[in-house]
Amino acid sequence: MTVRAKLYVAKIERGSYDPEAVTVTMQAVTRGEENKEWAAATPTATFTATIKNPAAALPFINGLGKEFYVDITPVVAE
Repeated sequence: MTVRAKLYVAKIERGSYDPEAVTVTMQAVTRGEENKEWAAATPTATFTATIKNPAAALPFINGLGKEFYVDITPVVAE
């Protein structure tokens, strides 16, 4: 079963050790009438990732407040 989370970019930080690294913190979207049902089922969530690949970090740069879907799918053992 796949679970879909709706998260927004809450914080973006440049790496203090590695200036090419970007740390992105995302939190659950709970605001707005269109998210009322979602927020009732998942009132809180936090996802943090440090990204060193500039192309992978690009969607988040200057994306403070931007919303993303994050799909969580279990890994099936081979």
